Amino acid sequence: MMLSDEKVTHMSHVLLKELKKKGLVVVKEDEGKIRRQIQKSITDELKAGEEIEEAVRRKIQSYSKKIIEGSSEWEVLYKKFFKEEEAKRGRYSG
Repeated sequence: MMLSDEKVTHMSHVLLKELKKKGLVVVKEDEGKIRRQIQKSITDELKAGEEIEEAVRRKIQSYSKKIIEGSSEWEVLYKKFFKEEEAKRGRYSG
């Protein structure tokens, strides 16, 4: 699920504010530039998550046996394939 630009912008403001408040970052550049990079990272991650989800759904649908979404079998396969797709893309470490 993609978030609206306004929500991503809001998240970037909150993240940067909290990182500064907790002393986890020292801002040496224009904060607008940093927030834009945070926004890009959030958007890229959301897009990658959607792509993984689509790939997983296609894989489950490719089974000759119809697997009903929401069933325990579907949930198990979804989680398994989601982890596999994340690993393929270098996103899963566990």
